[in-house]
Amino acid sequence: MHQRYAMKQGKVKGILTDIATEELAHLEIVSAIIHQLTADLTPEEILESGFDTYFVDHTTGVYTQGSSGTPFTAAYFQSKGDPITDLTEDLAAEQKARSTYDNILRLCKDPDVRDPIKFLREREIVHFQRFGEALRNVQDDLNAKNFYCCNPSFDKNCGKQNRMRGRMNQNFNRNNHM
Repeated sequence: MHQRYAMKQGKVKGILTDIATEELAHLEIVSAIIHQLTADLTPEEILESGFDTYFVDHTTGVYTQGSSGTPFTAAYFQSKGDPITDLTEDLAAEQKARSTYDNILRLCKDPDVRDPIKFLREREIVHFQRFGEALRNVQDDLNAKNFYCCNPSFDKNCGKQNRMRGRMNQNFNRNNHM
């Protein structure tokens, strides 16, 4: 959601706000699944499942971390302040989330887990498409063929160089052909 502040286009800000809001709901869905799977575990089930190291630190509380045990961190929210960089990062993040959901679906047979994971996977695909739409909007607004040349938030003539060169050439031709 914080990436929206570097975006100039209202439509792109809106897309980022919508997706960020939905991503917070995704976190709630995953947390609910984890809670439902762990709430009534016996000590024997905890040991047999390999959940014991997590249990020692967090009991059955929902503590957001990756499967590797790496805690969730704000570093996952990438923001450079460059719309092209940020939206490209967002596209990659959606694909990573989709492939993680694919891997969960390959391993899990429980329909009470699979169904919400399938829903979340579908939403990641939609988010990927929406981020693509946002990137196209930013690129179209730059009006340049090289979209990776500058940061339009700080380089005020970004994407306008072709128009400026055209005007300079017109003035040059006018002055030299009279």
